[in-house]
Amino acid sequence: MSANASENVIEIEDLSKKFGELTAVDHLNLTVKKGSVFGFLGPNGAGKTTTLRVLMGLAKPTSGSARILGYDVQENVLTVRKRIGYLPDVPSFYSWMTARDYLFFVGELFNISREELDQRITSLLEFAGLSGIKTRIGGFSRGMKQRLGIVQAMINRPEALFLDEPTSALDPIGRKEVLDMIESLGEETTVFFSTHILSDVERVCDTVAILNKGRLMAESSLAELKARYAKPMFLIEVDSEASDLEIKLAQAAWVHEVNRDHNQLKVKVDDMRASQIKIFSLLSQTSALLRNFKIVEPTLEDIFVEMVEEK
Repeated sequence: MSANASENVIEIEDLSKKFGELTAVDHLNLTVKKGSVFGFLGPNGAGKTTTLRVLMGLAKPTSGSARILGYDVQENVLTVRKRIGYLPDVPSFYSWMTARDYLFFVGELFNISREELDQRITSLLEFAGLSGIKTRIGGFSRGMKQRLGIVQAMINRPEALFLDEPTSALDPIGRKEVLDMIESLGEETTVFFSTHILSDVERVCDTVAILNKGRLMAESSLAELKARYAKPMFLIEVDSEASDLEIKLAQAAWVHEVNRDHNQLKVKVDDMRASQIKIFSLLSQTSALLRNFKIVEPTLEDIFVEMVEEK
């Protein structure tokens, strides 16, 4: 299939991948629109890396198909690779090279002219915060290597950029630096961001797919996902252990779930208005003294845990 004018950069249809008796990806259907920063979310072992390997042409599907930029990946793998960028979950580098040396090496694989490549490398090193660094890659921190890995994947000006767990082993500062880069890249290319870190997706992605045990659980914008799946909730903090209050809340018809951490209760409710009206009456029936009551917006983590538990 040749490239077309479709707004979908990635199209996955009924994709399955088995390893013997193990089904890593189970009848996956997915589309990613042009210009999206797409979060591919799931716990370790959910099938994210296997899906990426199929998309990169590094593994053959057991059944189904995957297209990138209108091309069937299995039939046109070299054509696809020229137009995309990829950062694997454990990138490898030549440790004796400098960052500039390595980017020149990668750029020459794409037959980019020397003059254009020199200009592009200077721009990319500045973008990655690596300008002027003469240290060989073997002396880089993990965060520096990840930033270098992202810009090597950008050397050919890809129309789609695939990142597999780019922040999973980074400290908070390194993670912030990489997320800042990903957020900026969304203005230049379509980003397919695979991760198990929910807060990262919530920060930089506009659309998300949740994968669990190889199956797609949800796919939508973050706003739609929260509107559809999130349970309204509030936090109650009292001045002592809240076991008595926890019992009464758990028995209330308008309460969906209660979780306690010492003297703080996180309460998911089916009807927020009813809960606001009735909570203080219920409090008066216990010995607990209220210290704080706060309505909180459910996070992506709350939604994910809810969905996984339902499955």
